[in-house]
This record gives sequence, structure tokens and C-alpha cells, in this order.
Amino acid sequence: MALQIIFENNEILVINKPSGLVVNKSKTINEKTLQDELGKYLKIKGLGIGDRAGIVHRLDRETSGILLIAKTQRVFKFLQKQFKERKIKKEYTALVHGKVQDTIGRISSNISRIGKFGKFGVDNIGREALTEYEVLWSYKFNNDKFNKILDKNRFTKPKIKYLRSYASGYALLKVKPRTGRTHQVRVHLKSIGHPVVCDNIYTPSKLLKFDKLWCRRLFLHASYIEFKIFERSTSFNFKADLPLDLKNCLKNLTTDN
Repeated sequence: MALQIIFENNEILVINKPSGLVVNKSKTINEKTLQDELGKYLKIKGLGIGDRAGIVHRLDRETSGILLIAKTQRVFKFLQKQFKERKIKKEYTALVHGKVQDTIGRISSNISRIGKFGKFGVDNIGREALTEYEVLWSYKFNNDKFNKILDKNRFTKPKIKYLRSYASGYALLKVKPRTGRTHQVRVHLKSIGHPVVCDNIYTPSKLLKFDKLWCRRLFLHASYIEFKIFERSTSFNFKADLPLDLKNCLKNLTTDN
């Protein structure tokens, strides 16, 4: 697997992670991970805590986009400190279900693990989490393409009625997580009634089955990051455009602004 390198110098490596790639190794993962590839590429397997190969933060397997890697222990520790102090700015691009009424919003709800299967949810006793978002575009499904999907799949009349009601409106969001909880963006957007398109965990099953007919993976992309590598250094900032597969998903929609 060739790394998609956005930037590299003596202190940092910034890559564009593809969807489907697991970031960190674990006892339950029996496949190649980004951590394996970085260990070979950088030859710094032990950098960081627990053989992390310089990986300062993580992205979910299904999420694509910018990932930041430290190449020295000094930079690794400083970047971790910035994440802990919430000084690193991150932005995601997400396509969600439904028409989002507020063009700018803020979600402040605690998040904790639910059950034993890697699912998280909003509750009062979880860890503090804060997410801000901005609506970039509102969409509706292209009527011809919608009907074509219905024609190719034998949906029942109740299912068609359901889809016409709940699979019609969409919004493309710029999302700014101010904290870094597991599944934070996905959980917070679900909590306000706007699950991310094709989310295998948080999109309702009826919608998810329809999503998979036109968008094969989670529509969530880490699109921007801004940070410093030393206290008095100038800020670095990097962008990653939407990948082609997600751009193609948007071709099924028409603007509804």
C-alpha cells in the first residue's frame, strides 16, 4: 500500500488516509494497518506510546482524510499536548440525512460507550464533547435517479413511502469537533436527527440499506487541520479535497438551497 503523502519534512508527515484502512494495530485486528505501513516507511516503530509509529490522533476505519504523524519524540509530545489542550483545529466534511434547519449549529452533549460492540451514544454521565457545524449545501435526491433506484430494487409500498419521506433531504456540512471523543461527529449528528449517510452503526437500518445503493461507504472526510509543531513556530495548515468516490455520490443529488 502506497501512502498518500500530503506533506513531509524532518518533523512531521501528513497523509490522506483512504476509507477502509484501520489506523492502529490491536489484538482483534487481523489485517494490515496504517501503523504497520508507517513503521516500515519511517522506521520509527517505537515512536510514541505503545509502538504507535508516530501516530498522534486517529480516524475511524471508514473515515477518509488528513492524518498527522510525528517523526520525532519531541514533536510527538508537543502535538499530543496541543490535542489535549484543544489547540489543534480540525474540520470534517459530512453528508447527513435530512434538511438541517440551523445553518450554523453547536452540539454540546456528553458521550459514552453503549454496550460491548463499539457503539457510543449521548448521555449525562459520559465525557464532555463539543461539536460545531455549518451547512454548506442543502440537497434533495435527483428524482430521476431516485426512481431508477426504486425500479431496480423490489421495495414494498410501505418501504417506498418511507424512503420518499426520509431519504429525500440531505445537507453537506463543515463539522468542527472541539473535543476528540470516539465517534464524536457521528454520534453528535445522529443525536440531532441527522445521521451521516451510510453510517453502519448510527444510520437507521431502513435508511442504511438505501444509502448503500448509491453511496458505498461512510460520507465523512477529514478535510482540514491546523497546528504548530513547536511553541513559537508558525502554524501549519493542510486541506484534503473530497475523494472521487464521495464526489460521485453527490452526483445523485440536486441542490435545494
